[in-house]
Amino acid sequence: MELGYWALRGLGEPSRMLLRYKGVEWKNTAIPMADATKWISEKKENIGLDFPNLPYLFDGDVKLTESIAIMRYLGRKFDMMPDDPAKGDMVEMAIHSQRLELTKISYSPDFENLKERFITKLKVFLERFGAFVAKPFIFGSKVTYIDILAYEYLDQIRALTPESFTVEVSEYMQRVADLPNIAEWLKSEECTNKTYTINAPFAAGWPGFPNKA
Repeated sequence: MELGYWALRGLGEPSRMLLRYKGVEWKNTAIPMADATKWISEKKENIGLDFPNLPYLFDGDVKLTESIAIMRYLGRKFDMMPDDPAKGDMVEMAIHSQRLELTKISYSPDFENLKERFITKLKVFLERFGAFVAKPFIFGSKVTYIDILAYEYLDQIRALTPESFTVEVSEYMQRVADLPNIAEWLKSEECTNKTYTINAPFAAGWPGFPNKA
């Protein structure tokens, strides 16, 4: 299995996190942003993808792009789907929408003016999300792919505004962070959260450089 994405966290990191959690063998093709032009001109249209984009996933004959499609595929493959598909789809998209809003403001030169409105809406979402989580995970005792998606995207957002996070959401995120393999990864010297930006380094508003402290 091979997962390809830029050498940053962005929309590809949830899939990387899920594969690490499952402890399977996979190839992490992390493309440096410095090689972006070369990859787009030489590779993007030439590796057998129906809709060329990043992230991409190769698994035998399966070749996928689009971050949510990849997460759903991995959820089915590793028995990490929620028992209530309708509620699962709803929560998945609610979380993904928060990440897309972060993307929108992060690449805008008007970031400082947009940030306040983003945080105001985020706080409402976090209150609702904290109340929705069944405990210990979103849908109870079963860890689903949506838990991995939620943890990574919320962790990226938390880097921008840690003070916005409720106790309930922070405790939920810690339970995901304490899962086997995830806990070891986050504590390891190899953990790319310590070196990768959250958005592209050239983002006009907020690249999300890692905390070096």
